[in-house]
Amino acid sequence: MPEGPEIRRAADAIAAAIQGHEVETVSFTFERLKPWERRLAGATVVDVATFGKAMLTRFGNGLNIYSHNQLYGRWYCGRRGESPPWKRQLRLAIHTRSHSALLYSASDICVLRDEEVMEHPFIGKLGPDLLAPGTKEQLIMERLEERRFRNRRLGGLLTDQSFVAGLGNYLRCEILFVCGLLPARRPSELDGATKRRLVDAMLALPRQSYETGGITNDPATAGELMEAGASFEEARFWVFRRGGKPCYRCATPIQRTTHGGQVTYLCPACQR
Repeated sequence: MPEGPEIRRAADAIAAAIQGHEVETVSFTFERLKPWERRLAGATVVDVATFGKAMLTRFGNGLNIYSHNQLYGRWYCGRRGESPPWKRQLRLAIHTRSHSALLYSASDICVLRDEEVMEHPFIGKLGPDLLAPGTKEQLIMERLEERRFRNRRLGGLLTDQSFVAGLGNYLRCEILFVCGLLPARRPSELDGATKRRLVDAMLALPRQSYETGGITNDPATAGELMEAGASFEEARFWVFRRGGKPCYRCATPIQRTTHGGQVTYLCPACQR
């Protein structure tokens, strides 16, 4: 599933293609949404915002298209009439005179009026978005210490969108590795220095992933690996999807396990 950095990068691409432009047509695959097509036609796209893993395409007439990519959704932006290099089912098409933003495979789509946005069942329950400029260390530290979160296991807590918004499985695994923590640990068990290390990683790794297009490994290490012939996918992570391969820090084989129903990757030597 795309996580916060991937959705933010998709939003950037959509904004570059259609923000500030009048929409000629909007089309939905789902019959329940077709009555909105006429009301959106002729409106100007004024913003493309993200809320963790969700996106809001905002229009100047007070309407908004909410979308969540879920597991298989994928956006494509380009000149109008261009087709993406894949075979998927088109769910939403937004066309300006010259460009298009197309959403494939996703089914969690709806239209909201401005006053309905914060009442949406997903958006309304979100914790702080880790990519938002206003999300600072002190806020995340305070949430780790809240009664409803402090005794939760980190493996489940980090991907709970009501705690913080935007983390999924790859970021969860990478954050825990960087901090040297196992997913079974709880915030209440951590000393102050370890909590600060955790908060730093929670803010730094999603932002690094957004800026680099998905690299959570040390950028210099990833660059050296790719120069030596490794693919981007092979070089981008510390531990995620690297089961059985040597840890970049200590050479111990990365372990693939399951925690809370989620596949987890960790270094048994670095994370104790």
